[in-house]
This record gives sequence, structure tokens and C-alpha cells, in this order.
Amino acid sequence: MAKLSVFNFASLNGYYKGPNGDISWHRHGAEEAEFSAESMQSKNILLFGRVTYDMMVSFWPTPMALERAPREAKSINDAEKIVFSTAMDKADWNNTRIINGDIINEVKKMKQTSPHDMTILGSGSIIVQLAEAGLIDEYQIMFDPVVLGDGGSMFKGMKHKLDLDLISAKTFKSGTVLLSYKPMNK
Repeated sequence: MAKLSVFNFASLNGYYKGPNGDISWHRHGAEEAEFSAESMQSKNILLFGRVTYDMMVSFWPTPMALERAPREAKSINDAEKIVFSTAMDKADWNNTRIINGDIINEVKKMKQTSPHDMTILGSGSIIVQLAEAGLIDEYQIMFDPVVLGDGGSMFKGMKHKLDLDLISAKTFKSGTVLLSYKPMNK
């Protein structure tokens, strides 16, 4: 069975995006870039909601991304990508398909049939839906040493408590800390 994980960065007060979707506060230095590039070698299928897809496609397939982060850009651009959206009917980014059906049933099917693990990037509303359904196997959250005055919680709208067990921790020179958790019921 394929594993479903979340990879996001967050402020110390729990926001994964600032006002107007701003993510410029994330301390993504050389060490974090190397970690990210190595992680992308896993060939996971990347899952997005429409808002995250729009943000990702506006940067990763560009010459600027290839210049600034060549290994990450190549991996992300080559990866299979799925966008969950009822508003989109076409995706221009290579290796991308749109699923506009029932996200819970679609992910259940993918977990049963996919030869590759899957990773959700960004996409708070998708995280909440799949967490509530008990479909997420691991949460990797990179906490930046910053407090935002306002922002969006990746768990906004959670109706149930989600108990997690810490399975690993990694500290970067920038002060960013990657904490990985699995749900207690898994």
C-alpha cells in the first residue's frame, strides 16, 4: 500500500502561509535546499490543491527556478503531479493531471493501487479532509524560527483531535527544525 505524507513548513505560531499566501518568510538556505533535493529523489507523487498548484506552477517550471534550485526544480518538474480541483479543467505543467471527484475515495484508491508514495505540499484544505478521513500516514513539518502576525493554519477547519507521535527531528543551521510525526492510530 502506498504511503501518504504531508510536507509543509510553518511558523512557530502554526501558520503555513502568511497574509495573501506569502511564504517569503521561510528560511530555505543551502542546507534546507539539499535536504529538499534529496527528499525529491524518492519519486513520490505530488498532491496539490488548486491554490498551491497555481503558486508552484508560477515558479518551478521557470528559468529562475532552474537557476536558483536546479536539482529541486528538475525533480519537481519531472514528478507526477495531481491537482484536486473542481474549478480547473486543464493543467499546463508537465506530468500533471486533475482529479475533480471525491477526494477521499480517490486517495483511498490511489493508496491501494499506486506503486509510488504520495506527498501533499501546501494545500491546507486537502490536508484537513484527508486527516479527518485518517488517510495521512506521516506529517513532516519544517518549523521556521519566526512568528507571523497573521496567516493560514494548515489545519484550519479540523473538527477532531489528531494525536501524533514524534518519529524524528532534524535541526538545520538556520534554526529551522523538521519534525516528523505519525498519527497514533497508524
